[in-house]
Amino acid sequence: MEVLLQPDVPQADVLVGGDFEYEVRAGDSLTAVSARFGVEVASLAGGNGLAPTAWLRIGQRLRIENPHLVPGRLERGILINVPQRMLFLFRGGRVAASVPVGLGRPDWPTGVGRHRVGSRVRDKTWIVPPSIQAEMLAQGKPVKTEVPPGPDNPLGGYWLGLEGIACGIHSTIAPASIYRFRSHGCIRVHPEEIEGLFAQAEVGEPVELIYRPLILAKTGDGRILLEVHPDVYGRAEPPWQALCAQAAEAGLTGQLDWERASEAIAAAEGLARDVSASAPEDASACPQDPRKGEPRSQAGSG
Repeated sequence: MEVLLQPDVPQADVLVGGDFEYEVRAGDSLTAVSARFGVEVASLAGGNGLAPTAWLRIGQRLRIENPHLVPGRLERGILINVPQRMLFLFRGGRVAASVPVGLGRPDWPTGVGRHRVGSRVRDKTWIVPPSIQAEMLAQGKPVKTEVPPGPDNPLGGYWLGLEGIACGIHSTIAPASIYRFRSHGCIRVHPEEIEGLFAQAEVGEPVELIYRPLILAKTGDGRILLEVHPDVYGRAEPPWQALCAQAAEAGLTGQLDWERASEAIAAAEGLARDVSASAPEDASACPQDPRKGEPRSQAGSG
């Protein structure tokens, strides 16, 4: 089955995550909880009146606010938006599962493109690529050529290899690296999420990796939501231009509160925020960015 990423238009089924409470468990930290639920440490701490370096107590209740927009749609397969650090599993054109992921460092980026799951392996031996062996040598670490299954294997217990590239979707022995850019290009999934994903993914499963730091969508109840992430690899157009283009393409130019949209861009906190205008207008052009004074962009321009 060909992977078809449908056009970026407002759709009713566009939002995952939400607003709920979580009870702190043994070993939890703000970093660990942020990785588990796909929210920045600063946002998690601020939403709970804590300092980013605060210690947590077992049984402590935390408010988790982690709404994320679905950045596209597949009939069936896996969609990963690299700047968003989110993986979406589709079945029948609907989101069947969504999880935060860890991705490649800026100096070792995760690539984008269309692939398929080529292998499914439990407890895979890690064959260390020559490039990583060279990094080990340069860092003064013992150079390993392979690592057997076990507590020291960075692949964890589950591996979904992608056809044609030396990269895969896998578990990790460093769960705090999830929702961060720490890998050598592979896609890390939290140990508490990978078993379910592994059980559903099949050999031949389409996998689409995209690069969209800014996502705009309209929900079924009429709200306009905007989610903005840092352009960690420096590959995207300026966010105000991206917003103007997406709003024009979706016919939403007159429905945005542009001041709130500008604030969301400046914050780049990675959460879906409501930027609906209280009084929609019949507008055909994007205004200047009220915070930065970017040049006016006409509807339909890039």
